[in-house]
Amino acid sequence: MAKEFEFTRNDFKAVQKTVLHISGINLSDHKFEMVYGRLARRLRATGFRAVSDYLSFIEEDHEEGIQFINAITTNLTYFFREKHHFEFIESKVIDELKVKHQNDKRVRLWSAGCSTGEEPYSLVFTLESFLKDRSSWDIKVLATDLDTEVLKKASIGAYSSDRIESIASEKRKSWFDIQNDHALVKDRFKQYIHFKQLNLMQSWPMKGRFDVIFCRNVLIYFDRQTQQKLIARFRQQLDLGGYLILGHSESIGQEGNYFTPIGKTIFRRKS
Repeated sequence: MAKEFEFTRNDFKAVQKTVLHISGINLSDHKFEMVYGRLARRLRATGFRAVSDYLSFIEEDHEEGIQFINAITTNLTYFFREKHHFEFIESKVIDELKVKHQNDKRVRLWSAGCSTGEEPYSLVFTLESFLKDRSSWDIKVLATDLDTEVLKKASIGAYSSDRIESIASEKRKSWFDIQNDHALVKDRFKQYIHFKQLNLMQSWPMKGRFDVIFCRNVLIYFDRQTQQKLIARFRQQLDLGGYLILGHSESIGQEGNYFTPIGKTIFRRKS
């Protein structure tokens, strides 16, 4: 079947170069068809016929540049993805936080690449009893993503019922307001999460350090050199003894000299 828009391998290389320049994401060659399908949506919306003309346009139009990245980047996630990470938070980290912050009562966690919000919500669900017993503490989860559209969805916290099927019935009732085929995260959990648009390749505005940083299935989109630079920046944002948690297919590389490995893709910053 003939394509609606001409899309050559040279066009694809130009898109790869543009995506790398704007977001730091390294699109692999096998994403050709996926990129065409997503790019075609933006060509229709803007009225361009040639990919080269559209790419020239987004160099001048910041808003369309954001729409372009939103269209190209992939957002695939679900509640309690890689469950062992949340089990580690529950069995190990919570007790450490109780002792570590008994004086300042300030806890900070970061979900970097939070997509539609399942990861940060899974975090606060895991912290439920800790939060309930320490209502006077200053506890926050920063949830960031490059994609402004998924952040809007995440901040609302509304999901179709099939997205929460894997969660036990009593937990679903405790964590969500369920109506028909939709589930809305209860406000008592939302209050702990601050959703914010952030490009990991640009400056980070956060001043304080974090106890835990989740950056899972994000580094896979970057080349090895960029991965190492980002891990170094995450390390600098972590408290001594803080934890960096990566995705199952991601490695810490030479930055491992500054961390102690704790099980499956969990790394503790050395003192």
